[in-house]
This record gives sequence, structure tokens and C-alpha cells, in this order.
Amino acid sequence: RNEMLAVVQPGVSTQQLDDAVAKEGLMYVPDPGSKTVSTLGGNVATSAGGLRGLKYGTTKNYILGLEAVLGTGEVIRTGGRLVKDVAGYDITRLLIGSEGTLAIFTEITTVLSPRPKASKYGVAYFNNLADASVAVDSIVASGILPATLEFLDNTCIKAVEDFAHLGLDNNAGALLLFGDDGSAESVEKAVTAMADISSSARGVRAVTLAPDVAAADALLYARRCSLPALARLGSMSILEDISVPRPQLSRAAEAIEQIGEKYSLLIGTFGHAGDGNLHPTIVINKDDADEVARAERSLSDIFNLALDLGGTITGEHGVGSAKLPYLRQKLGDVSLALHRNIKSVFDPDGILNPGRVGS
Repeated sequence: RNEMLAVVQPGVSTQQLDDAVAKEGLMYVPDPGSKTVSTLGGNVATSAGGLRGLKYGTTKNYILGLEAVLGTGEVIRTGGRLVKDVAGYDITRLLIGSEGTLAIFTEITTVLSPRPKASKYGVAYFNNLADASVAVDSIVASGILPATLEFLDNTCIKAVEDFAHLGLDNNAGALLLFGDDGSAESVEKAVTAMADISSSARGVRAVTLAPDVAAADALLYARRCSLPALARLGSMSILEDISVPRPQLSRAAEAIEQIGEKYSLLIGTFGHAGDGNLHPTIVINKDDADEVARAERSLSDIFNLALDLGGTITGEHGVGSAKLPYLRQKLGDVSLALHRNIKSVFDPDGILNPGRVGS
């Protein structure tokens, strides 16, 4: 506890770690939407983000050291237990987000933080996602750095309400979930200010603050259950993960709606409004060949949209295989060659997650 760190194996879930350290008044900060099932190994492999990413950062900001097995079978230790250590290249950071292509993690040393004494949340409903995005810009421009600033579009709101019956406004075009943590005084000040900004924003319908912990938990659950709620609407859901500069969030949201209309597809969009990370989720019938083809074409439009707006094809979920064809467009030839060279050093026989980044 005195060192404010934890040493865990990769199969420990994010929730298990946070629950364990909570008993010591500490917190493991990264909180991906899937934290009840996501593992620390998976979090590190993708440098997963979460609902607190705007204020606190992502997984890469909370890993001090790794034990890992290379493709050669050699075991290495990177980093350690020190907050400051610049001896040699930062191999730890290189392995974080490498998607299992460079090494297999066997032990992870994480940074912990003091658990906040207070937290508070609210929700604002808007006519559309573009209006909610403008409110996000206003909140951040005011100097507030919220712990949580998340959004759902109308498709997600309806799906979540049908799934979880939380009393959401089904008629709203978008929902903005905002919140903060810290001292009771600072939290009250920040959340009240965000509520005031939202109340005077363009296209606002209503703003309410959660009166108690149960109501706050319900709001957070609305965001966390967006994907399973959408998945019920079809036999296949395709979750994507683009990021754009925050000032481009409204343009991205409007363009995704237009892409859905262009290809006659159901696309629900939710995500981390505060850091410009959108999760457009396409819901289709996997047995409908024409719909599958239209979904594939829509993905191309979505990836190109992100790049055209100065963004990226993946903010926190990784490249995997679906986004691999767009990696050259994002990184360029020189960077891709460096990726391949690095891969060949860590995994000369190409046995670790072949056919992915670096192959």
C-alpha cells in the first residue's frame, strides 16, 4: 500500500483488481466499459481506456512494469516498481498496446491512486448528438476537467431503456453523462457548473443531477450496457472505435448518422465525448449477405471519416484484423517498416498473433 502499486497476473479482471485495492482506500483508475469481464492482460495489450480517461488517462499511464515471454521463449522484465526510471529504451510502453504481437504478459505491475472521497453525476438530454457535442466543447473550454463525459445517441438510448428500464428519455436525440470525483467541495462545484453549461447549451431538452448513489450507478450502467443493449437488436453487432479531435466530434457524429442512412443500416453511437472517442456500432443480420456487404462498405467510410478529420482508426480497442488494411493510410510506409522490424526482433518466427500489426 505504501508504494501505491499492485503486482497482478494477466488473468485478473479489471473489476477484481479495483475491488481488492478498494479495501485499502485505493483505486485502479482505468475503467473500460467491460471492466467486469476484461482482464488486465487484455487491457495492457490494447492500452484500454475507459469512462475516466479524460481526467486520468488510459492504461498506458498506469503500468510500471511487465514480465513477458518473447516469441523466442525468453522471459524479460521491463520497468519495475519505480515511478522514475529512464535507464534504456522504454520497452514497457512499447509492449503496452502491442495486441499480443510482441510478447505474452505473465505479470503486470500497476500504479494505484487514492480513492476519491466523493463523486457526483448528472445527465443532459439534447435534440441530437451534434448539439451534445457542442456542449462538450463548452464544458472543456470552461476549464473543467470532468472524470466522466460520455454520450449515447437516440438509437442507444432506446436500446438501453428497452434493455434495462432506467427511465431514460426515449425521445431525446442524445444523452450526455457528466460527472466528477475528488473532494466533496470540488465535485459539487464542477458538476453544478457542468449542469449550468448544459442547461444553456444549444438543443438542450432537460438536465438532471443524480440525487444519490443508486441513481448515479444507474446512469453509469446506462453507458456501460450500451453494447449489450444494442447487440440484442440483431444477430451480429460490429463495434468500432474511432477517435477524432474533440472539436470535430459534432462533425463525426453527423457524418456517422449520414453513413447509416446511406447504407440503410442501424448504427448506434456511444462513447467518450470528452476525449473524442466514438464507438459506432452497426447492428445487422449476419445471414443477410447484402446487409453484411453494406456494413463492410460503411466501415470503410467510417475509418476514412476519422482519418479525414485528423483522427485515428482506433482509440482504445486496437487494430486487430478489421482495421489492418487502413493502417498504412494512418501510419505511412516508414512507420509500417519500423513496426515490422520491431516485430522481427521480439518474435523472429512470427508465432505471436500472426497476421496482425507488424506482420
